[in-house]
Amino acid sequence: MAYAKQGKTIMDIALARTFIEVVMAGNFVAAATRLNVTQSTVSMRIRSLEKQLGRRLFVRSKAGAALTPAGEQFQRYAVTLTQVWEQACHHIALPPDYRAFLSIGCQFSLWDGLLVNWLPWMKKNAPDILLRAEYSQPDRLMLRLIEGGLDIGVMYAPQSNPGLTIETLFEENLVLVSAETSNNGDHDTEYVYVDWGAEFHSGHNLKLPNISKPGMFLALGSLALQYVMENDCSAYFPERVVRPHLKTGYLTRVKDAPEFSLPAYVVYATDGDKDLLNAPLEGLRRIVTQQLGR
Repeated sequence: MAYAKQGKTIMDIALARTFIEVVMAGNFVAAATRLNVTQSTVSMRIRSLEKQLGRRLFVRSKAGAALTPAGEQFQRYAVTLTQVWEQACHHIALPPDYRAFLSIGCQFSLWDGLLVNWLPWMKKNAPDILLRAEYSQPDRLMLRLIEGGLDIGVMYAPQSNPGLTIETLFEENLVLVSAETSNNGDHDTEYVYVDWGAEFHSGHNLKLPNISKPGMFLALGSLALQYVMENDCSAYFPERVVRPHLKTGYLTRVKDAPEFSLPAYVVYATDGDKDLLNAPLEGLRRIVTQQLGR
């Protein structure tokens, strides 16, 4: 985990990443799951890190793992270490035809019509930027942003972080649609609950108290849309995503059903390279304008 060179100890970057994972997850068990290693491996790495620093970084209890004062001090250094490492790897591997490397991460449900159209926009308008795109859940995207593994994140529910700027990109309008050939307005029939986050869950319970036991719960919007269209069900989806299916008649909007607002955000480092970020962010805003018809 550490290497000796000229009488000094060089910290393995894995130790800093493991430290950040424990901070983000709140306990060693969840951190191990996120890192795809055993809990004993996480514990060993943290012990090694504490030994190198000569300070205890976490206080473990039944409630989880809380940072000690020394851990709070080390947190910003751990973030800097991982960011510098990620940036070094990207710049060293940069082909000569490109001036910069940019990595972007997005929630899977936001790829449709947004990121999938942003990629060709970038290829046309910023061809000298080498792109890497990935998708994940918000907590993983936030961690990658904090570590420096991502330059831009697009998601529904970002966590506040002092080193990151969170900008509202647009407001999704979630509408209830049905694939049934005849829709009498009874949206409790063959209803599929799609998990669009905590705000949607609260609003759903408030506005639709009668749908207390949906026939199915699905966490991935794209999977849910395919299922609904193939099995004559109903569910909530972003209006911009289902608009083409509404025009063709494959889907119909359920009459008098409440609608929900779901903000989508773009997140990036507050002190990030403006020359690198300006074009990608402008492209995202343009694509949103086109998609929402504004």
